[in-house]
Amino acid sequence: MEIILKQDVQNVGFKDDVVSVKPGYGRNFLIPQGFATLATPSAKKVLAENLKQRAHKEAKVVADAKALAETLKALEIKLSAKAGGEKLFGSITNIDIAEALEKSGNAIDRKFITSGIVKRTGKYSASIRLHRDVIVDLPYEIVAEKA
Repeated sequence: MEIILKQDVQNVGFKDDVVSVKPGYGRNFLIPQGFATLATPSAKKVLAENLKQRAHKEAKVVADAKALAETLKALEIKLSAKAGGEKLFGSITNIDIAEALEKSGNAIDRKFITSGIVKRTGKYSASIRLHRDVIVDLPYEIVAEKA
């Protein structure tokens, strides 16, 4: 079943993509939730025209995302957490990374940050999706909190 996505759906595709999904998933979840519409020939023509008109605006958005990616690469993020030796009491998640980025002046939504759950001190890397074409790796370090 071919559908046109109205918004980004994780593990399926991005907004305005024409994707093939299993019929039950499309009919019972994506279309009723408003995440997608059927990809009829007329809907595909309308989508193609909209994408053509939006192409020049998209170039500016991609340029802004690349500029933000360069500033993020230059950042050095150190997160402190309570630890007993190497092991943390708790964990560091993408929420903590998003808060550290916000303190540095770059507000990025936590759902665009992929880091996993870290439970030890050391150097790690998080993947940040700024745009569908711009993904940046952000190195960060976790240090033990001094009492």
